[in-house]
Amino acid sequence: MPTCPYVIERMISAKAIAARVEDLAREIQTTFAGTDKLVVVGLLRGSFVFIADLVRELDLPVEVDFLEVSSYGDSMESSREVRILKDLRGEIAGRDVLVVEDIVDTGHTLRHVVDLLKTRKPRTLKTIALLDKPSRREVEIGADWIGFEIPDEFVVGYGIDFAQRNRNLPHIGRVRFTKDRAEG
Repeated sequence: MPTCPYVIERMISAKAIAARVEDLAREIQTTFAGTDKLVVVGLLRGSFVFIADLVRELDLPVEVDFLEVSSYGDSMESSREVRILKDLRGEIAGRDVLVVEDIVDTGHTLRHVVDLLKTRKPRTLKTIALLDKPSRREVEIGADWIGFEIPDEFVVGYGIDFAQRNRNLPHIGRVRFTKDRAEG
């Protein structure tokens, strides 16, 4: 739980997110047209709202699975050590796979997940991220689809948390610490 006071400033509205998710779904449908089933893999926990909205917009046969990874804990900085906390339940060999990430920051998590899943021999492996912070990239990787590119700011909402808070906000907001933190 955060011990320092902060405020959240709206950055991307719920309406803008919904419109972008619709656009992304159309692009994904074009790419995967004709698939017998698209395996949509959500990276928990931050992607759960995004994946729910995205799969509802897809007019494709989909199977949803989850991979829980951790590189942040309750911190605002990535530890750069990616741990798999929950693996996929299903097999992806020979299947079309779309990995859904909430935010690509340093790139360590997405790089680790892509490398891991490639060893399982999917037919195709594509990635999508709601948010991208290219200025923070430490590992060369980018998602095939990006919802929004954002500056180097700590954000919450639409599934993304700060110490397990603010996931339920319908929009993306930037975290601003109040004066008490700046002095402390």
